[in-house]
Amino acid sequence: MTKVVISGTGVFTPSEAITNEELVEAFNTYVKNFNAANKDAIDRGEVEALSESSVPFIEKASGIQQRFVMNKDGILDPEIMAPRLPERPNEEPSILAEMAVTAARDALKQAGKSAKDVDAVLVACSNLQRPYPAIAIEVQDLLGIDGFAFDMNVACSSATFGIQQAYDMIRSGSAKCVLVTSPEICTGHLNFRDRDSHFIFGDVATAVVVENAETATAEHPFEIISTRLKTQFSNNIRNNFGFLNRTAPEGIGAKDKLFVQEGRKVFKEVVPMVSAMILEHMADENIGNNSLKRMWLHQANANMNDLIGKKVMGRSPSEAEQPNILKDYANTSSAGSIIAFNKFSEDLDPGDVGVICSFGAGYSAGSVLVRRV
Repeated sequence: MTKVVISGTGVFTPSEAITNEELVEAFNTYVKNFNAANKDAIDRGEVEALSESSVPFIEKASGIQQRFVMNKDGILDPEIMAPRLPERPNEEPSILAEMAVTAARDALKQAGKSAKDVDAVLVACSNLQRPYPAIAIEVQDLLGIDGFAFDMNVACSSATFGIQQAYDMIRSGSAKCVLVTSPEICTGHLNFRDRDSHFIFGDVATAVVVENAETATAEHPFEIISTRLKTQFSNNIRNNFGFLNRTAPEGIGAKDKLFVQEGRKVFKEVVPMVSAMILEHMADENIGNNSLKRMWLHQANANMNDLIGKKVMGRSPSEAEQPNILKDYANTSSAGSIIAFNKFSEDLDPGDVGVICSFGAGYSAGSVLVRRV
């Protein structure tokens, strides 16, 4: 049986960050301006007054303290409240490809690989800036990689689904080394005028080198023991933006053309789904929860992760056992669990077992059991 390892990871972090205090100040300025401009309609009951946000509300609801972003000024401008990223000529690298390439170079360096060693490139993320040509093929070209490339989208589970694809390709012999990248500009699909979600997302890019263990030169890679995927349809996390929007122009400004979710329902339904998937996956591999050294979970909500960790481990995990990068990066969709793995894996000893798990819209969930070599 072909052994497959994760031999390198990389993270691109934007240079700009927004604190909760800055975000709340901009949001509350927008709310005051809106309520003042619509005072008469609000008094008549024709328009609902908006409520202000607060730092304690954000931190209690999510555990987020700040987020990195590709553009700060546009988000904090009460008249705009969206990132402003100028469109680039087709002859220039796209912004997603540029982010992915930066993370990829770090991952390749850690793995001790060069472009000639890579057979395939996957761009697995929630929000692709265009349908074609594939961002993955652009990344392949920018890095000078031969072989093939393709994009895939399974929302917040995209990175673990991408690792599964790479794992299967290597085991089947169609590739020996696969680069999986997840560039996420989540602030582009976030409604910064919505109190319930304006604080959720940040921007980042991650990359993972997955390869045949026989070709690995990294000192202590992580063997992929096995993977597990699950999907279950739900409308509770949704984004209806797409090319068909222009065929129904009357709905172009609808709220659901950006990220929307039923947070309470997501919490109630996703926690048991993900917990059960991880436990079943571990049981199938004869791995007890006492043997699990680390959980690199999707970074969406601290309360959700704490409950999943407790269900899987049978107790409240320590911060070392379940690292949290959410407070600094916010929700970065598919990239979150990979950021946690990148920053909190080097201290594990050979033989230690952990699980990389992501989950989100779909519903979708991916579990990757790994062992330090």
